[in-house]
Amino acid sequence: MKVVVFGATGMVGQGALRESLVAPDVEQVLAVVRTPTGVTHPRLREVKLDDFADLTPIKEELRGFDACFYCLGVSSVGLDEAAYTRISYDYPMAAARTFAELNPQTTFVYVSGAGTNARGRQMWARVKGRAERDIIDLLPNGYAFRPGFIQPTRGIRSKTGWYNTIYTVLNPVVPLLQRVAPKYLTTTDRVGQAMLRAARVGFPDHIVENADLR
Repeated sequence: MKVVVFGATGMVGQGALRESLVAPDVEQVLAVVRTPTGVTHPRLREVKLDDFADLTPIKEELRGFDACFYCLGVSSVGLDEAAYTRISYDYPMAAARTFAELNPQTTFVYVSGAGTNARGRQMWARVKGRAERDIIDLLPNGYAFRPGFIQPTRGIRSKTGWYNTIYTVLNPVVPLLQRVAPKYLTTTDRVGQAMLRAARVGFPDHIVENADLR
């Protein structure tokens, strides 16, 4: 299996990258990045892209891949709807359209979030809800993953500083939360493993909630 990872330097993307590289049935991983991942592995290749709304410069690099794990994202804090839409809708849709053209059977996993709703009251939920809907409509093997609280593992850290502060503060109570509210928590390992499961055998539903990412 050949896998493409977008957002491989982010917290979720790091998990997806690691799980792909340790999976024995993954023969090649291509990371589409703005900045290097810093990871060295014989099965990993990186390609630089400056504008994620236009994949034309790397289009030919994307042929022949079985799965795309789209982990690129950003917090909506401090962004207006236009700026957030560009990153959370325009970027993933550009990737989805490219794979639909090159190989419509590609498994495409878009990392969304718990509470996403195209008709929701919160701006981020509406934007991501539209992306979910349009990716699933476009690709027969398109999935939207909706993780809740993601515990970083294996030394993974978020690129967003205040996220790391939250994880540090909550870390002592995570074991308790896992006991009393397990369906709301997952880990970077489990999300990455679930992506590989989607590529291998699929999920019953195209929208995969946090409880199925454990």
